[in-house]
Amino acid sequence: MLTLDRYHHQLNALPVVQASGVVLRVVGLAVVASGPGLPVGDTVAIRDTQGGSRVAVVTGFREGEVILQPLGRLDGIRPGDQVIARHRGLDLPVGPGLIGRVIDGLGEPLDGLGPIPGLARRSLHGEPPPAMLRAPIDRILETGIKAVDSLFTLGCGQRLGIFAGSGVGKSTLLGEMAKHAKAEVNVIALVGERGREVGDFMAKALGPEGLRRSVVIAATSDRPAVERMSAALAAHAVAEHFRDAGLDVLLMLDSITRLCQAQREIGLAAGEPPVRSGYPPSAFAMLPRLLERAGMGVTGSGGKPGSITALYTVLVEGDDENDPVADTVRAILDGHLFLSRKLAGQAIYPAIDPTLSVSRLLQDLATPEEQALVQKARGLWSEYERVRDLVEVGAYRAGTDPRIDQAIAAHPRLSAFVRQDIGFAASRAETMKQLKTAVGA
Repeated sequence: MLTLDRYHHQLNALPVVQASGVVLRVVGLAVVASGPGLPVGDTVAIRDTQGGSRVAVVTGFREGEVILQPLGRLDGIRPGDQVIARHRGLDLPVGPGLIGRVIDGLGEPLDGLGPIPGLARRSLHGEPPPAMLRAPIDRILETGIKAVDSLFTLGCGQRLGIFAGSGVGKSTLLGEMAKHAKAEVNVIALVGERGREVGDFMAKALGPEGLRRSVVIAATSDRPAVERMSAALAAHAVAEHFRDAGLDVLLMLDSITRLCQAQREIGLAAGEPPVRSGYPPSAFAMLPRLLERAGMGVTGSGGKPGSITALYTVLVEGDDENDPVADTVRAILDGHLFLSRKLAGQAIYPAIDPTLSVSRLLQDLATPEEQALVQKARGLWSEYERVRDLVEVGAYRAGTDPRIDQAIAAHPRLSAFVRQDIGFAASRAETMKQLKTAVGA
């Protein structure tokens, strides 16, 4: 009887009248239909004359017509195909069974390990916790990366951007953090990556050790824009599920730039005008709504509130940290790491530039003594960079300026300190001791 009651409840929730329309035409990447009249974000089924069906998302309206973005290829869609409302938005299964698995933006397995049974479903479109009810960020999250744990101390619930050009080690840095950070669950979204890079990241950067406590959500560059967008939304939904369970989650999204490019495709297909470097307004409006979903959970829920510590990579064009996407993201997040091609060329990995990177929560998490040590280290690094050219050509005479002399003496030690071999992790306590030695304190 209990089983029948459950089905009766589901039947009562179904709409009595089926809303439908037909395909009118395909314009670029969008399908234009006569209906049904559904809100943006709802899904429909496009059924062809052969009985096949594919899911599409409502992305806009124009003069009484509905604009759809299919989750899949446009091949085979023809005028007159039936469009039927599903009366639900995009969702995916969530639960402990996801850990150690690789899925797409709708929760379908990509790892060949079969279905993931026994999971509840959760909407991809979550709401950020109320600003006034969020727990404060007062706990340090150790990542095992010396430069991060010392110079740019990361807190549980902090959101940090990793800004980098191509080929300077951002994927390797993410993989090392996934393996060594003291988070309970990793949720990793690979959005718009090349298929080869996804395989390489799984095998080399993440490895079996990192995968054992990770959920990986992938949508490669060949997938439709709405599917790439879904992967980013799905990662936040999965992270929110584990945060609501009281866990400390490390969320990684690679990359925000390709996510914005997906939104650009969706927006332009829906008729939006490009307003900034070819991006429509929706690309920049989407960012705060998405990024604010990370962070601390709500206080007063009993026990330790969960957290989502988020790392978002931003692919900067021409290593310019002021491109539109990078500038917008940097204004929203709680800090950023800038990976320098110059440091990478000097074989310093991770290539984090201490002069361009910052953690806005360092003063809240580090002790006064640690803050003074960090300021001294960054000051010495900056001073050496200022006179580097003079030193390298032999134009600087030792003893001319005591501070420059100190920076020159400390630079080899600081370079050795920030350089870290792959697979090596250090505790924060040991890291701070090494930093103290490096600055000569």
